[in-house]
Parts: sequence; structure tokens; C-alpha cells
Amino acid sequence: MGKVVIDMSISLDGFVTGENDGPEQPLGENAAVLHDWLFSGDQVSHVNEFFKLSEINREVLDASQKNAGAMIVGRGTYDIVNGWGGSHPNKGVPVFVVTHNHPEFVPQGTTPFTFVSDGVTSAVAKAKEVAGDKEIGVAGAHVSEQCLDAGLVDELFLHIVPVILGKGKRFFKAFTPLEIIEVIHASNVTHIRYKVIPKKQAKM
Repeated sequence: MGKVVIDMSISLDGFVTGENDGPEQPLGENAAVLHDWLFSGDQVSHVNEFFKLSEINREVLDASQKNAGAMIVGRGTYDIVNGWGGSHPNKGVPVFVVTHNHPEFVPQGTTPFTFVSDGVTSAVAKAKEVAGDKEIGVAGAHVSEQCLDAGLVDELFLHIVPVILGKGKRFFKAFTPLEIIEVIHASNVTHIRYKVIPKKQAKM
């Protein structure tokens, strides 16, 4: 089975969006900078030409997208981006949306969506069935927090941007022991992969 990996861009002070995020500004106030590393280079992604990155950042993104077997997001993320118009940037990868209610309208495109109403444990199980040996990516602050709390996450892959937002949606809210696996430095972002250590194994 593939690993469950939370994959998100984050500010130095731990925010994944700014204040007042919504359809008109999906990342909230002052937080578009969190994704600048995806669009501020001259190298087109080999996986999706939508992204233009530095050479180092392209290697990071392309490797992550090629190894993705499924994604899990929350309903808030899905609604803010209007289901990516039916086509998530990671083309063809199944997306599992954790929600209490199935949306009335689902845009049609290249992404197969599954709406899971019985929680993150069920969503992870369903995603693992289709992902095989590839990774299950988790995105969005609330659903990521739920997966961490439930002990479902194997790794964090955080893209840490050198900015202090001060306000917004903070990712980390609970004690979570980690082990650094990999650090990749780029000019405008530092990519750090962590292994999640089960709390019962952590040295307090």
C-alpha cells in the first residue's frame, strides 16, 4: 500500500492560507505568495504545462505528481476552487472529497471525484484501494488535521515559504512528533519531508 502524505505549501509561521479565503481569493489575503514557487520560474513542468518553475522546484513537483495515486481534500477546499472545474492540475488522479453532503453539481473534466460522507478513515481506505503502491496526497488544513489526529498520516511534505503571514488558517494545532527525512533548498522555498512518529513511540 502507498504512503499517506500531507503535501502543502506553508508560511514560516505555520499558515496555509491567509484571512478571508474564498472563491475570489482561494489562498486568502496576502497568501498567494505561498504558491509563487510553482509559477516563478522558466522551466515548464513535464507533468503539467500549467506550472513554470525553477529547475529544482520542477524536479520536486514532477516527482511528487508522478508518484501520486490518489488525493484527499475537504469539502471546503473543493468548494473554494469549484472542483478545479472538473480537472485537478494533477491530471487524471482520483480525488476523494470528505464531506457531509454530496454537492448538487459536479463539474465534468479529467478528474474522477468520489465524495466520502463517513469520515477521513473511510476516505483513506478508499484512496488506498485505487492508489496501489503510489502515494495518497492529503491537502487542506482541516482534513489534514483530521488525518493526523486519527493516526493515518505517514509523512508530511511541506513547502516552506519565507514569509510571515501572521493571520489565516494555521495548520499545526496539536503535538506531532516528526523526523526529518529530506531537505531540498530552492531560492524561494524550502521543501522538507518529515516522517510522522506515532505519539506512543515519541520521546517526551
